[in-house]
Amino acid sequence: MSNRPVPHAKLAAEFLEDEPHRHFHDERLWDMRQKRDEQMHIMPEWQELREQASRLKEHTLAHLPQYLEQFEENARRNGIHVHWARDGAEHNRIVEKILKDHGHSSIIKSKSMITDECEMREYLEPKGVSVTETDLGERIQQLDNQLPSHVVVPAVQKLTTDVAKTFAKYYNTDPNIDDPHALAEAQRNAARPVLLSGDTGMTGGNFLVAETGSFVVCTNEGNADLSANLPNLHIATLGIERLVPRMADLGVFIRLLSRSALGSPITQYTTHFRRPKKGGEMHVILVDNGRSERLGMDDFWTSLKCIRCGACMNTCPVYRRSGGQSYGSVYSGPIGAIIDPTFNARKFSTLPFASTMNGSCTNVCPVKIDIHEQLYKWRRVLAERHEIPFVKREIMKMAGRLLAQPTMYRLAISGTEVALKTMPRFVLYNYLNPWGKHRELPHPVKETFHSWYKKNRLNRTKAQHEETQA
Repeated sequence: MSNRPVPHAKLAAEFLEDEPHRHFHDERLWDMRQKRDEQMHIMPEWQELREQASRLKEHTLAHLPQYLEQFEENARRNGIHVHWARDGAEHNRIVEKILKDHGHSSIIKSKSMITDECEMREYLEPKGVSVTETDLGERIQQLDNQLPSHVVVPAVQKLTTDVAKTFAKYYNTDPNIDDPHALAEAQRNAARPVLLSGDTGMTGGNFLVAETGSFVVCTNEGNADLSANLPNLHIATLGIERLVPRMADLGVFIRLLSRSALGSPITQYTTHFRRPKKGGEMHVILVDNGRSERLGMDDFWTSLKCIRCGACMNTCPVYRRSGGQSYGSVYSGPIGAIIDPTFNARKFSTLPFASTMNGSCTNVCPVKIDIHEQLYKWRRVLAERHEIPFVKREIMKMAGRLLAQPTMYRLAISGTEVALKTMPRFVLYNYLNPWGKHRELPHPVKETFHSWYKKNRLNRTKAQHEETQA
């Protein structure tokens, strides 16, 4: 894959020009944010739950090796095969080996962001393994050969007409269907034969419980339960940060997860997997893929607290108006903008700048990740590493020198006022002024605050001081 920086601004501009999609995307996500707020207001203990969830995550991350070992020991005791993957490539090789050992060549898969992160489908399909997404949104994205646009609702940017055309192409349905229920039924009819014939079932997981050696999958469609239980072989992939110490701790996160994500009290299915079904086999793959390294980053380790609820995405004005595809990554929105640079700082160097820094993402995060502060810190890191565009870098250098010299700054302000009054537009609006691409520069002011203060306050203060001394 290309290592060039993701052209977020360009892709966002293209999305903004598509008024029907932009409007639907913005309204749909803001509706989810409002429903989240409604749930918050009817729970007096909401802030206490957030604080407790944050403390539990920080405690677990501080003792991660011990809890991982405890999970492995208990899971093996339950009859689960536990594997460790250093990175995405090792994860994919593990899955391939399990399939080969069983002579399997097809996977029916429920939603799993981490398998997308590991690019598992891209690795297995050229080797003759078919991987079929059974989550409705993920299946739509798979058929359109796109990354998920959202961590909870992967195809949230799609209109009914988009899905109808895609299903017509692959399922031979009517391309003019405008009923979402009919489209869901079409997917159900197409998925059932695949579910019944799949060799291997694969799921992600929301939480690992160290105390019991079990894991929990939260879904709304029931496809994860079918994927896990219809075949005799079940593979689950989870990141090492998904741990909670005890089953008693799980309730805190379950109460927060769906309320923060969709504004619903709980997901339709909250399934606990503790051991393989009778006559079956279960494998859990624990993936690092840079998480241990991130845990050692003083400014960014708390991003590992994320429970993938998407609340920060639903509230973010930039994400709502630019769409998930503009981020060029499995993880988009504010949380993606602080996670993605840990995978590839150059490729995702543009994402921390896709923010107004309003702090709303931090305010809604159920585990209290300081997202907007980490966005600022990533900007600083990327600037120090020279991972920002040349023009922006040079402009910031000039601005830094100017702001460091008060006299020069005041002269520049005076000169700017003259320029705004007299210079032609082509001089003021060009590639050196990206801010002015979509905005008008401010009108010249008659008097700056500094000159007003000097005339009305400073001289008076000096005179009063002299009188006092006399």
